[in-house]
Amino acid sequence: MESKILAKLGIDPAFIFLFMLILIVVLFVLYVNVSLKYDRLKNSYASFMRGKDGKNLEESILTKFSELDGIAKIIKQNRADVKEMYRRTEHCIQKCGIVKYDAFNEMGGKLSFALALLDSDNTGWIMNAMHSREGCYTYVKEILKGESYVELSEEEAEALDRAIYSEDYMSSESESTSEENEAKTIRKEQPRKAAKKEVRKDTNKEIKKARR
Repeated sequence: MESKILAKLGIDPAFIFLFMLILIVVLFVLYVNVSLKYDRLKNSYASFMRGKDGKNLEESILTKFSELDGIAKIIKQNRADVKEMYRRTEHCIQKCGIVKYDAFNEMGGKLSFALALLDSDNTGWIMNAMHSREGCYTYVKEILKGESYVELSEEEAEALDRAIYSEDYMSSESESTSEENEAKTIRKEQPRKAAKKEVRKDTNKEIKKARR
């Protein structure tokens, strides 16, 4: 069955049929998708409203809001507590530096030491314990913002620098430790490589002798 209008327009009816078929398939897929979403929404609504009327639902919502208000108050209090803890820890000992040395020529083993204890503002004390045969003598000097109003000995000044720049000292020590470990690994591998080369040489010699 041919249409005069389609014939005048030069359109094949088969193309129109194919277009309608594709459109029907697309609409069917959209319908299935919408139906699935509707079923999920319906199940969620049913589980939410199960055993509740309007009054119970209102009470539940108000309870949740009150719980949220309580959580907000707890969070606010926690923030205030953290700020207070941070303020207090600013004046606690956070940096330390120690230098061991021999206070007297007749004493060995580096039993004497200078210990610097500082807070975040580089304020604190330096303890200098000097060991001798007669006993141990301990001296304390106050440090304010990284400076001492009393002259420091060489060991005390070094301990103070280590405390102030403790992060730099720790990073440099870790780097030196890693370098030492790498050097030890290389030293261990060198004899192994040399032994492997010797084994290869001996094997090649035996192969050459066998060929001869």
